[in-house]
Amino acid sequence: MTLDARLQHGLAELGLDLPPEAVNRLLAYLALLKKWNAIYNLTAIRDEDQMLVQHLLDSLSVLPVLEKSALAGRRWADVGSGAGLPGIPLAIACPEMAMSLVEAVEKKTVFQRQAKIELGLANLTVVGGRVEQLSAGGFDAVISRAFASLADFVGLAGHLPGPHGKLYAMKGRLPQDEIEQLPAAWRVLENASLHVPGLDAQRCLIVLQKD
Repeated sequence: MTLDARLQHGLAELGLDLPPEAVNRLLAYLALLKKWNAIYNLTAIRDEDQMLVQHLLDSLSVLPVLEKSALAGRRWADVGSGAGLPGIPLAIACPEMAMSLVEAVEKKTVFQRQAKIELGLANLTVVGGRVEQLSAGGFDAVISRAFASLADFVGLAGHLPGPHGKLYAMKGRLPQDEIEQLPAAWRVLENASLHVPGLDAQRCLIVLQKD
């Protein structure tokens, strides 16, 4: 099965009906990531098939559980975005959302900017620097993937959402110990199980909001 076919199969399993242009951009992003990774070591995963599952499909697995109102016209930030995950796949799949990538490591922001140019992502902004230095209240939602503990996540990025804004933490197994260590001002709104096609591992999305 070709990489294109595997991606199409995974998208269908997620219930995502993306236009051909978006599918082509996802494949182009994967090719760009593989090319740059050989030199800049952006991710420990080298195998293209594993990149497809553990990067692309894993990033997109949040879409089936997100409300449409959380996406269209909303300002999102992906903090500690690394090689642009999950921000770039989400920006490709949802051109109606505005996605900002926040990353402190320069070689990774250089790659992100190149990806923005080559993929023609007008709804993507690359922000170099540390998340705690960003101005407060600039986003409707903030997402992270393998970024930090929940307590550190709210400590570093809790100032970014505006009123009624939310934090979305992509995790593996439900981190009950991290939930118990959250500051008193923060509460878990939702704990959604995520299904990643081709991955035999637990994934969840923790949605947080400040009281």
